[in-house]
Amino acid sequence: MDPFTLTFYAIVCGILSAIAPNLGGIAPRLITGAVVGVVAAAALPFLRGMIGA
Repeated sequence: MDPFTLTFYAIVCGILSAIAPNLGGIAPRLITGAVVGVVAAAALPFLRGMIGA
């Protein structure tokens, strides 16, 4: 995994882990994690193109 991808996902996971305890039970956390993961994976190529990495 290249440094840009690793940094991007570290930021996304860090933010999600800070917010997750406030989301309630396991089902809302799993659903939120899945949605955030899909959005992050979809956004990465766009962000990479914007900064030219």
